[in-house]
Amino acid sequence: MEVKAELRYAKISAFKVREVTREIQGLPAEQALEIVRLIPKKAARLIGKVLASAIANAENNNNKENKTLRVENLIIKQAVAGEGPTLKRMHTRARGSGSSVRKRTAHIKITLTEAEPVEKTVKAKGIKKDKAKPSPKTSPKPVASKQAEVESPAAPALVAPEPDPSQLRAEAADSTSKSLAAGEHPEKVTAAK
Repeated sequence: MEVKAELRYAKISAFKVREVTREIQGLPAEQALEIVRLIPKKAARLIGKVLASAIANAENNNNKENKTLRVENLIIKQAVAGEGPTLKRMHTRARGSGSSVRKRTAHIKITLTEAEPVEKTVKAKGIKKDKAKPSPKTSPKPVASKQAEVESPAAPALVAPEPDPSQLRAEAADSTSKSLAAGEHPEKVTAAK
């Protein structure tokens, strides 16, 4: 079921109102109302009034067979800002001339619809499922894990793995090589000798 609320001839440009309506499109009504309250714009204040009116319409006006729409289930289906009539005024200018001033108006329309309620699955308290214990024949423990449990009953310490012998040879070659110190240039070294 859809619920509508509209504000006509609001003294604000529709371009300014559309900035705020884009932000709340498709959000839950309560969340959109909180967002609109935090936006520091005139358009947000006007949209907040229309949104509050739409929520009130949903709660009070739709009592078909004593079925009211719940605020928690309402979602903004459509938030539209259309242009209203433009008021043409004059602004005086130099040498007796004048320029036109266009005072724009807007029509703000918000449509709410009821979303599908999300069913929450609640587990019954106090009921425990019996977990089947694995038999020793079907899932034997590895032998290595039993030895590790016997050796260290406390938490295992971190042990660094042993490096490969090829890495050890490379380190030994680096320490015996005649490498230059940082910042030395090979031509300067040969010239100094």
